[in-house]
Order: sequence, then structure tokens, then C-alpha cells
Amino acid sequence: MATVFEKLGGAAAVDQAVDKFYDRVLQDDRIKHFFANIDMEKQRAHQKAFLTYAFGGTDRYNGRYMREAHQELVEKQGLNSEHFDAVTENLMLTLKEMGVSKEQLAEVAAIAAAP
Repeated sequence: MATVFEKLGGAAAVDQAVDKFYDRVLQDDRIKHFFANIDMEKQRAHQKAFLTYAFGGTDRYNGRYMREAHQELVEKQGLNSEHFDAVTENLMLTLKEMGVSKEQLAEVAAIAAAP
């Protein structure tokens, strides 16, 4: 059975999705301020590594998971579920624009919503 990673098109598709996703996020008034002082090259690389792992492209992930990675933003900048929803919305729109099927979008949404 193919992984979500394989279904999406592998590393090249993840790279393209992450780049398009962050282009969208950085234009979204609901969440762009959270990225104001972030090294976006590093952020994009981290996101590519996380999504590759989350989508089954590798069995290794050395980064922090969602709750841990965002705890400081929750405590100091008021990051909340509305912001996470905006991020998920941007990811889904990006993947839909890339031609990802409804079934694959559902799989990705389930993975993105996991803690």
C-alpha cells in the first residue's frame, strides 16, 4: 500500500508543497505575524522534514512535535486553535491547487490534526 508521501509525488512534491504553502501563509493576515522573525529557509527545511516523516516518506524524525515546537508561541504570543486552523486551511488549499485528490486531502488533514 502506497504511503501518503508516495501518493503526493515524493520529495519533489513535498518540496513544492512546502514552498507554496509558506508563500500562502506569509500573505495570511491571521497568522503571518508568527513568522515575522523566523529564518524561513530553516523553517521550510524543518517543515519539509516533518511532512516527509508524517506522510510516511521516512521512519526517522529528529525535530520537535507540534505541541512542543509551538508551546512558546502559545504562552507568549497567544497562538491558539484558530491559528492552527488557518495553517491547516492554507495547507489544504495548497495541496488542492496541486491536484491532490479529496481522499488524499482527507488523509493529510488527519495527519496534520494529530498532536
